This record gives sequence, C-alpha cells and structure tokens, in this order.
Amino acid sequence: MFSNLRRTKLLFDLLTAAILIAVTLFAIFPLVWTFLTSLKVEADIVTSTMQYIPERVTFDNYVALWQRSGFPQLVTNSLIVTTLTMTICMSIGSLAAYSLSRFRFFFRDQMLLLYLVVRMFPAVLMIIPLFIILRNLGMLDSRFGLALAYTTFLMPICVWMMKGFFDAIPVDLEEAARIDGCTRLGALNRIVLPLVRSGLVATSVFIGIASWNEFLFALMLTTSQGSRTWPVGLQLMVGEFQLPWGTLSAGGIISIVPIIIFFSIVQRSLIRGITAGAIKG
Repeated sequence: MFSNLRRTKLLFDLLTAAILIAVTLFAIFPLVWTFLTSLKVEADIVTSTMQYIPERVTFDNYVALWQRSGFPQLVTNSLIVTTLTMTICMSIGSLAAYSLSRFRFFFRDQMLLLYLVVRMFPAVLMIIPLFIILRNLGMLDSRFGLALAYTTFLMPICVWMMKGFFDAIPVDLEEAARIDGCTRLGALNRIVLPLVRSGLVATSVFIGIASWNEFLFALMLTTSQGSRTWPVGLQLMVGEFQLPWGTLSAGGIISIVPIIIFFSIVQRSLIRGITAGAIKG
C-alpha cells in the first residue's frame, strides 16, 4: 500500500514538473525567438522555411537602432516618465490608502468603490478630457504631463493594494509609538512604512511595469521626440511598405533590459509582498 502511494506521489510530482516546464518554455519562447531574430540579417528573417537559429549572427540591428532611430532618447523618456509616475502614485496613493485603512469617515466605502469604478472605464474614454486638461495647463507633449495622465488610471491600483497591506499592520503598534511621543505621521514613517516595505515594492513593480509598457496615452499625448516613449518609437518604425523585423526585435530586447534589472534588484521584496497579500487574503 505504501509502495503504491509512493509511486502515485512520484507520478504526480513528475506530472507537475512536466506541466511547469511546459508552461515556462511556452512563456519564454517568444523572448528567445525575439532575441534570435534580432541577431539575424534582414534576408534571413523572412524566408520560405522556418529558421530558428541564425546562420549569420550580426549586431547591426542594435547598432542601427541605437545610432539612427533616436531610441536612447525614447528609453530615457520612458525611464523618466515611469519614475515620475511611480513617485506620484506611491507618495500620494500610500497616504490615501493609509487614511482609508485607519480612519472611519462618511463616504469611506463609497470612495473605495469610486476607485474601482475609475478602473472599469476603458482608458480610451479619458483621452479627450486628458488632452484638453493638459493642453490648458501647458503640459501637453511633456514627460511630466504624461506621468500625470498615467497616474489617473494607476492611482486606484496603488490605493487598493496599499490599503490591504496597511490593514495587515496592527493598530496597537502605532498607538504604542504615539504614547512614546510620536505623531501620527511620525508613527507612519517609523513604524508602519518599514513593516509594509515589501508591499511598497510589490505595488511599485506593478505600477512601474504598467507605465513602462503603456502605449495609448503616450501615442495620443506626445508629438515630439523629446517626450515620446519607447512603445511609440517602436510603432513609428513600422512603415507603409516596410517592416524592419530585425530592428524591431532589437528594440524589444533593449526595452525589457531595464525591467529585468529592476526585477533582479527587488525580486525578494516583491515575492515577500505578494506572499503577504496572499496570506492576508
């Protein structure tokens, strides 16, 4: 009997491992294919037979992308806009989430519902109002204006996620700090925020990825090379009669490098934050 149970468990473990390996390969295959395509010459990309491994390896696509397309400026714009968006959302959204977690006031639940309602509307419906507002404020076609536009649909995510992390912190810790002489803001900075550091990292990652990859707002609210982001730059490389697959693939690979570096730095805190949220739920 025990031998049958051990055999069944072994088969189940093998099946689980096979499924995980298959899912992993399915997820990373497009990235590997994009990288291999970026190393091919243009004549070897569009062929009558499928060719996965490049016969002639070249870095000309990366050189052309970096020298002639203005891609360094596009990546710099994306980094600045993403940083501004994360700073605005995390500074304002964390305070809003803390107040919603700790205080009981009129229309509190309705306000939380309002944040969800904002996320229910398609982003395209906000393009015209945001365009008019930014134009009247003189921030149209600017990186700061684009960051403010991103904040309109990313702030609800920040508030809802951070509220869950703040709810998991016992109020008694803050009360003890206030008895020792801390103000409400001092207790938040010295007690609460260090305890929800993993939550801050997890929320920042979600906001950073969403703003880094956003395309629609960047396309409609920017018109010059000085404020366009990399998704718009890649789209503008597509011509009416030409599709530079090699250059586009190189642009895609370069674009995900900052995300990979960011993940490698914060992966431990990100896993702790996600796990804490899962345990709380």
